[in-house]
Amino acid sequence: MPKGLKQTSSVVAVSSRAVETLPGVYTQEQVSLDLDPLNKEVFVVLAADLNPMFPDALTATDTNVQACISTTSRTTMGFIEDSNVIASASVAIQAAGFADGGCSFSQQAIETPPSTLDYIAIIATNDYFLSIEGAGNLGVKAVGSRLWGYRATADASIYAALVQSEVLSA
Repeated sequence: MPKGLKQTSSVVAVSSRAVETLPGVYTQEQVSLDLDPLNKEVFVVLAADLNPMFPDALTATDTNVQACISTTSRTTMGFIEDSNVIASASVAIQAAGFADGGCSFSQQAIETPPSTLDYIAIIATNDYFLSIEGAGNLGVKAVGSRLWGYRATADASIYAALVQSEVLSA
């Protein structure tokens, strides 16, 4: 348990889904955690899982599907190196120059953190954001996600620092 936080719930799983509005269009879903800011409530993330749909296998066409979970709203796809991104995943089929469906590749941040970590992120504002974006696909793509974590309350100075850090990471 991080110092300055008091756990107020057992571990819960929060599931969500995002679907592209049109093929290849960046789409973001806002997921409410229903936190209580008056009591300085935060969500301590223990693990994250992203399951994007597979891209279309098209002859001679590169296709991909990317997804991320972020603590703040984004206008473009986020990746694990971005400070407000909790998890990211990418699935691609490289087929340009091939007469068949090509070869598939996947890339994903670890789904379960090493046991030496107390947590992987702390969400201090009321929402998190799930994003999806494909490229080269004929149909819309979707992603399913799950965050495992628990609710906790923070003392005033830690809560203020967490909220400010999260908002400034946007």
